[in-house]
Amino acid sequence: MAAAELIDRARDGDGEAFRELTAPHVRELQVHCYRMLGSFEDAEDALQNTLLAAWQGLDAFEERASLRTWLYRIATHRCLDALRAASRRPARQWDVPGVEPPEPTRLGEVVWLQPLPGALPQDTAEAPLGPEARYERTESISLAFVTALQVLPPRQVAVLVLRDVLGFRAREVADVLDATVDSVDSALKRARAGLRRHQEPRAGHEPPPAPGSGAEEAIVGRFVDAWESADVDALVTLLTDDVFMSMPPMPFEYQGRDVVARFCAGLFDAGRRFDLVPARANGQPAFGAYLRSPDGVSRGVGLYVLTLTGDRIGAMTRFDDDVLPWFGLPRSLPGR
Repeated sequence: MAAAELIDRARDGDGEAFRELTAPHVRELQVHCYRMLGSFEDAEDALQNTLLAAWQGLDAFEERASLRTWLYRIATHRCLDALRAASRRPARQWDVPGVEPPEPTRLGEVVWLQPLPGALPQDTAEAPLGPEARYERTESISLAFVTALQVLPPRQVAVLVLRDVLGFRAREVADVLDATVDSVDSALKRARAGLRRHQEPRAGHEPPPAPGSGAEEAIVGRFVDAWESADVDALVTLLTDDVFMSMPPMPFEYQGRDVVARFCAGLFDAGRRFDLVPARANGQPAFGAYLRSPDGVSRGVGLYVLTLTGDRIGAMTRFDDDVLPWFGLPRSLPGR
Protein backbone atom coordinates (compact mmCIF):
# COMPACT_ATOMS: atom_id res chain seq x y z
CA MET A 1 0.00 0.00 0.00
CA ALA A 2 1.32 3.47 -0.87
CA ALA A 3 2.60 5.63 1.97
CA ALA A 4 0.15 8.42 1.15
CA GLU A 5 -2.80 6.04 1.49
CA LEU A 6 -1.43 4.67 4.77
CA ILE A 7 -1.06 8.22 6.11
CA ASP A 8 -4.66 9.05 5.15
CA ARG A 9 -5.95 5.88 6.79
CA ALA A 10 -3.86 6.47 9.92
CA ARG A 11 -5.16 10.04 10.17
CA ASP A 12 -8.67 8.57 10.09
CA GLY A 13 -7.80 6.47 13.15
CA ASP A 14 -6.64 3.22 11.54
CA GLY A 15 -4.12 1.87 14.03
CA GLU A 16 -3.00 -0.97 11.76
CA ALA A 17 -2.17 1.53 9.00
CA PHE A 18 -0.10 3.55 11.48
CA ARG A 19 1.80 0.43 12.58
CA GLU A 20 2.50 -0.49 8.95
CA LEU A 21 3.64 3.06 8.26
CA THR A 22 6.07 3.23 11.19
CA ALA A 23 7.23 -0.41 11.39
CA PRO A 24 10.23 0.07 9.02
CA HIS A 25 11.61 2.75 11.34
CA VAL A 26 10.95 1.35 14.81
CA ARG A 27 14.24 -0.50 15.33
CA GLU A 28 16.44 2.32 14.05
CA LEU A 29 14.55 4.78 16.27
CA GLN A 30 15.11 2.50 19.25
CA VAL A 31 18.84 2.41 18.50
CA HIS A 32 18.85 6.21 18.06
CA CYS A 33 17.26 6.65 21.49
CA TYR A 34 19.72 4.18 22.99
CA ARG A 35 22.72 6.07 21.61
CA MET A 36 21.44 9.30 23.11
CA LEU A 37 20.40 7.90 26.50
CA GLY A 38 22.85 5.03 27.10
CA SER A 39 20.07 3.05 28.74
CA PHE A 40 18.05 0.29 27.10
CA GLU A 41 15.13 0.84 29.46
CA ASP A 42 15.11 4.60 28.91
CA ALA A 43 15.38 4.07 25.16
CA GLU A 44 12.32 1.81 25.24
CA ASP A 45 10.36 4.49 27.10
CA ALA A 46 11.50 7.20 24.67
CA LEU A 47 10.56 5.01 21.70
CA GLN A 48 7.06 4.39 23.02
CA ASN A 49 6.63 8.10 23.76
CA THR A 50 7.78 8.86 20.22
CA LEU A 51 5.27 6.51 18.63
CA LEU A 52 2.46 7.82 20.82
CA ALA A 53 3.31 11.43 19.97
CA ALA A 54 3.48 10.56 16.26
CA TRP A 55 0.10 8.82 16.40
CA GLN A 56 -1.50 11.72 18.22
CA GLY A 57 0.20 14.35 16.06
CA LEU A 58 -0.06 12.80 12.62
CA ASP A 59 -2.35 15.59 11.43
CA ALA A 60 0.55 18.01 11.99
CA PHE A 61 2.83 16.04 9.64
CA GLU A 62 3.03 18.34 6.63
CA GLU A 63 5.10 15.98 4.46
CA ARG A 64 7.68 18.64 3.67
CA ALA A 65 10.31 16.23 5.02
CA SER A 66 10.15 12.45 4.91
CA LEU A 67 8.17 10.55 7.53
CA ARG A 68 11.49 9.08 8.74
CA THR A 69 12.97 12.53 9.35
CA TRP A 70 9.77 13.63 11.11
CA LEU A 71 9.95 10.59 13.40
CA TYR A 72 13.61 11.34 14.15
CA ARG A 73 12.61 14.88 15.09
CA ILE A 74 10.06 13.58 17.61
CA ALA A 75 12.42 10.92 18.99
CA THR A 76 15.30 13.37 19.39
CA HIS A 77 13.15 15.84 21.33
CA ARG A 78 11.80 13.05 23.54
CA CYS A 79 15.37 12.00 24.32
CA LEU A 80 16.42 15.58 25.07
CA ASP A 81 13.47 15.93 27.42
CA ALA A 82 14.47 12.67 29.13
CA LEU A 83 18.09 13.80 29.51
CA ARG A 84 17.07 17.14 31.01
CA ALA A 85 14.67 15.51 33.46
CA ALA A 86 16.80 12.47 34.25
CA SER A 87 17.73 11.51 37.75
CA ARG A 88 20.44 9.04 36.88
CA ARG A 89 20.78 5.82 38.84
CA PRO A 90 23.23 6.21 41.70
CA ALA A 91 26.43 4.21 41.73
CA ARG A 92 26.13 0.87 43.51
CA GLN A 93 28.52 -0.27 46.20
CA TRP A 94 30.57 -3.41 45.79
CA ASP A 95 28.26 -6.28 46.74
CA VAL A 96 30.01 -9.53 45.77
CA PRO A 97 30.24 -11.59 48.97
CA GLY A 98 33.57 -13.16 49.80
CA VAL A 99 35.49 -11.16 47.19
CA GLU A 100 37.66 -8.15 47.99
CA PRO A 101 38.45 -6.33 44.75
CA PRO A 102 41.77 -4.60 44.12
CA GLU A 103 41.93 -0.82 44.34
CA PRO A 104 40.30 0.52 41.16
CA THR A 105 42.31 2.52 38.68
CA ARG A 106 39.58 5.15 38.82
CA LEU A 107 35.87 5.62 39.46
CA GLY A 108 33.70 5.85 36.36
CA GLU A 109 31.38 8.73 35.51
CA VAL A 110 28.80 6.72 33.54
CA VAL A 111 27.26 4.22 35.96
CA TRP A 112 23.78 4.15 34.37
CA LEU A 113 24.99 2.53 31.12
CA GLN A 114 23.04 -0.52 29.99
CA PRO A 115 23.75 -2.98 27.15
CA LEU A 116 21.78 -3.09 23.91
CA PRO A 117 20.56 -6.65 23.23
CA GLY A 118 21.65 -8.29 20.02
CA ALA A 119 23.75 -7.55 17.01
CA LEU A 120 22.94 -4.71 14.66
CA PRO A 121 19.85 -6.19 12.97
CA GLN A 122 19.45 -6.35 9.22
CA ASP A 123 16.60 -3.85 9.11
CA THR A 124 18.73 -1.24 10.89
CA ALA A 125 21.75 -2.08 8.75
CA GLU A 126 19.68 -1.24 5.66
CA ALA A 127 18.31 2.06 7.00
CA PRO A 128 19.68 4.89 4.86
CA LEU A 129 22.66 6.87 6.10
CA GLY A 130 23.11 10.44 4.99
CA PRO A 131 26.09 11.53 2.93
CA GLU A 132 28.01 12.98 5.89
CA ALA A 133 28.07 9.98 8.23
CA ARG A 134 31.53 9.51 9.77
CA TYR A 135 31.09 6.32 11.80
CA GLU A 136 30.53 2.76 10.72
CA ARG A 137 27.29 1.31 12.06
CA THR A 138 29.00 -1.30 14.26
CA GLU A 139 31.27 1.31 15.88
CA SER A 140 28.35 3.64 16.52
CA ILE A 141 26.57 1.11 18.78
CA SER A 142 29.72 -0.12 20.54
CA LEU A 143 29.87 0.26 24.30
CA ALA A 144 32.95 2.48 24.03
CA PHE A 145 31.21 4.92 21.69
CA VAL A 146 27.91 5.01 23.59
CA THR A 147 29.74 5.51 26.90
CA ALA A 148 31.73 8.42 25.51
CA LEU A 149 28.54 10.08 24.27
CA GLN A 150 27.05 10.10 27.76
CA VAL A 151 29.54 12.64 29.12
CA LEU A 152 28.61 15.25 26.50
CA PRO A 153 25.89 17.87 27.04
CA PRO A 154 22.53 16.63 25.71
CA ARG A 155 22.28 18.99 22.74
CA GLN A 156 25.82 18.10 21.63
CA VAL A 157 24.90 14.42 21.79
CA ALA A 158 21.88 15.05 19.57
CA VAL A 159 23.88 17.02 17.02
CA LEU A 160 26.75 14.53 16.87
CA VAL A 161 24.46 11.52 16.49
CA LEU A 162 22.32 13.16 13.83
CA ARG A 163 25.29 14.52 11.87
CA ASP A 164 28.15 12.06 12.30
CA VAL A 165 26.29 8.80 12.93
CA LEU A 166 23.17 9.19 10.78
CA GLY A 167 24.64 11.60 8.27
CA PHE A 168 21.91 14.24 8.25
CA ARG A 169 22.97 17.53 6.69
CA ALA A 170 23.44 20.59 8.89
CA ARG A 171 20.27 22.21 7.55
CA GLU A 172 18.24 19.09 8.33
CA VAL A 173 19.63 18.93 11.89
CA ALA A 174 18.86 22.61 12.38
CA ASP A 175 15.26 21.90 11.36
CA VAL A 176 15.05 18.91 13.69
CA LEU A 177 16.35 20.93 16.66
CA ASP A 178 14.65 24.25 15.82
CA ALA A 179 18.10 25.80 15.66
CA THR A 180 20.31 27.70 13.21
CA VAL A 181 22.89 26.06 10.99
CA ASP A 182 25.62 28.09 12.70
CA SER A 183 24.60 26.81 16.14
CA VAL A 184 24.53 23.24 14.83
CA ASP A 185 28.01 23.61 13.35
CA SER A 186 29.32 25.08 16.60
CA ALA A 187 27.75 22.31 18.72
CA LEU A 188 29.18 19.67 16.39
CA LYS A 189 32.68 21.08 16.69
CA ARG A 190 32.47 21.04 20.49
CA ALA A 191 30.94 17.56 20.53
CA ARG A 192 33.70 16.10 18.36
CA ALA A 193 36.35 17.62 20.62
CA GLY A 194 34.60 16.31 23.73
CA LEU A 195 34.25 12.85 22.25
CA ARG A 196 37.97 12.70 21.47
CA ARG A 197 38.80 13.65 25.06
CA HIS A 198 36.59 10.99 26.61
CA GLN A 199 37.11 8.02 24.31
CA GLU A 200 39.67 5.50 25.43
CA PRO A 201 42.84 5.90 23.31
CA ARG A 202 42.96 3.09 20.75
CA ALA A 203 46.24 3.99 19.01
CA GLY A 204 47.83 0.91 17.51
CA HIS A 205 44.80 -1.29 18.19
CA GLU A 206 43.68 -3.59 15.43
CA PRO A 207 40.03 -3.64 14.35
CA PRO A 208 37.88 -6.44 15.78
CA PRO A 209 37.35 -9.56 13.70
CA ALA A 210 34.13 -9.72 11.71
CA PRO A 211 31.09 -10.82 13.75
CA GLY A 212 30.57 -14.55 13.50
CA SER A 213 33.90 -15.09 11.76
CA GLY A 214 36.27 -17.91 12.54
CA ALA A 215 38.70 -15.41 14.04
CA GLU A 216 36.04 -14.10 16.43
CA GLU A 217 34.93 -17.61 17.35
CA ALA A 218 38.52 -18.60 18.10
CA ILE A 219 39.20 -15.86 20.65
CA VAL A 220 35.74 -16.17 22.17
CA GLY A 221 36.22 -19.91 22.56
CA ARG A 222 39.56 -19.40 24.29
CA PHE A 223 37.96 -16.88 26.65
CA VAL A 224 35.18 -19.29 27.58
CA ASP A 225 37.67 -22.10 28.25
CA ALA A 226 39.83 -19.84 30.43
CA TRP A 227 36.93 -18.34 32.38
CA GLU A 228 35.05 -21.58 33.03
CA SER A 229 38.23 -23.35 34.15
CA ALA A 230 39.38 -20.33 36.26
CA ASP A 231 42.68 -20.32 34.36
CA VAL A 232 44.03 -16.82 35.00
CA ASP A 233 47.26 -17.48 33.09
CA ALA A 234 45.31 -18.46 29.98
CA LEU A 235 43.05 -15.44 30.43
CA VAL A 236 46.02 -13.07 30.66
CA THR A 237 47.33 -14.21 27.29
CA LEU A 238 44.09 -13.00 25.70
CA LEU A 239 44.24 -9.44 27.10
CA THR A 240 45.87 -6.38 25.56
CA ASP A 241 48.42 -4.56 27.70
CA ASP A 242 45.97 -1.68 28.25
CA VAL A 243 42.82 -3.79 28.66
CA PHE A 244 39.99 -1.85 30.30
CA MET A 245 37.34 -3.26 32.64
CA SER A 246 34.20 -1.57 33.97
CA MET A 247 31.08 -2.79 35.75
CA PRO A 248 28.13 -0.37 35.75
CA PRO A 249 26.25 0.45 37.95
CA MET A 250 29.31 -0.06 40.18
CA PRO A 251 31.79 2.75 39.46
CA PHE A 252 34.97 0.65 39.69
CA GLU A 253 37.14 0.78 36.57
CA TYR A 254 40.41 -1.04 35.95
CA GLN A 255 43.02 -0.26 33.32
CA GLY A 256 45.90 -2.58 32.44
CA ARG A 257 46.49 -6.31 32.17
CA ASP A 258 47.97 -6.78 35.65
CA VAL A 259 45.16 -5.17 37.62
CA VAL A 260 42.43 -6.81 35.51
CA ALA A 261 44.13 -10.15 36.04
CA ARG A 262 44.19 -9.53 39.80
CA PHE A 263 40.50 -8.69 39.75
CA CYS A 264 39.65 -11.91 37.90
CA ALA A 265 41.94 -13.97 40.15
CA GLY A 266 40.07 -12.57 43.14
CA LEU A 267 36.80 -13.92 41.76
CA PHE A 268 38.28 -17.36 41.16
CA ASP A 269 40.35 -17.51 44.37
CA ALA A 270 37.15 -17.19 46.39
CA GLY A 271 36.25 -20.63 45.07
CA ARG A 272 33.76 -19.21 42.60
CA ARG A 273 33.34 -21.14 39.36
CA PHE A 274 31.19 -20.07 36.45
CA ASP A 275 29.31 -21.32 33.44
CA LEU A 276 29.00 -18.96 30.47
CA VAL A 277 26.11 -18.80 28.00
CA PRO A 278 26.78 -16.90 24.76
CA ALA A 279 24.79 -13.84 23.75
CA ARG A 280 25.43 -10.65 21.80
CA ALA A 281 25.27 -7.07 23.05
CA ASN A 282 25.94 -3.85 21.14
CA GLY A 283 27.07 -6.01 18.24
CA GLN A 284 29.82 -7.48 20.45
CA PRO A 285 30.36 -10.97 21.92
CA ALA A 286 28.66 -11.31 25.30
CA PHE A 287 28.02 -14.00 27.91
CA GLY A 288 25.55 -14.59 30.65
CA ALA A 289 27.64 -15.57 33.69
CA TYR A 290 26.23 -18.23 36.03
CA LEU A 291 27.77 -19.02 39.40
CA ARG A 292 27.91 -22.71 40.22
CA SER A 293 26.49 -23.73 43.58
CA PRO A 294 26.74 -26.90 45.71
CA ASP A 295 23.21 -27.95 44.75
CA GLY A 296 24.29 -28.22 41.12
CA VAL A 297 22.29 -25.22 39.92
CA SER A 298 24.17 -22.33 38.32
CA ARG A 299 22.58 -18.96 39.14
CA GLY A 300 22.87 -15.88 36.95
CA VAL A 301 25.17 -13.21 38.37
CA GLY A 302 25.75 -10.91 35.42
CA LEU A 303 26.48 -10.32 31.77
CA TYR A 304 30.00 -9.83 30.36
CA VAL A 305 30.52 -7.99 27.07
CA LEU A 306 33.87 -8.28 25.29
CA THR A 307 35.49 -5.62 23.10
CA LEU A 308 37.90 -7.33 20.73
CA THR A 309 40.95 -5.85 19.06
CA GLY A 310 42.54 -8.18 16.56
CA ASP A 311 42.99 -11.51 18.34
CA ARG A 312 42.96 -9.98 21.83
CA ILE A 313 40.42 -8.60 24.30
CA GLY A 314 40.75 -4.84 24.69
CA ALA A 315 37.89 -4.31 27.15
CA MET A 316 35.45 -6.22 29.34
CA THR A 317 32.24 -4.73 30.68
CA ARG A 318 30.26 -6.48 33.36
CA PHE A 319 26.54 -5.74 33.92
CA ASP A 320 24.22 -6.89 36.69
CA ASP A 321 22.10 -10.01 36.36
CA ASP A 322 18.89 -8.01 35.93
CA VAL A 323 19.74 -7.53 32.24
CA LEU A 324 19.76 -11.27 31.49
CA PRO A 325 16.05 -11.50 30.48
CA TRP A 326 16.59 -8.82 27.81
CA PHE A 327 18.87 -11.32 26.06
CA GLY A 328 16.54 -14.29 26.41
CA LEU A 329 18.81 -15.75 29.07
CA PRO A 330 17.42 -17.65 32.07
CA ARG A 331 17.94 -16.67 35.69
CA SER A 332 19.53 -20.05 36.43
CA LEU A 333 20.85 -23.15 34.73
CA PRO A 334 20.07 -26.70 35.83
CA GLY A 335 22.93 -28.85 37.06
CA ARG A 336 25.12 -30.44 34.43
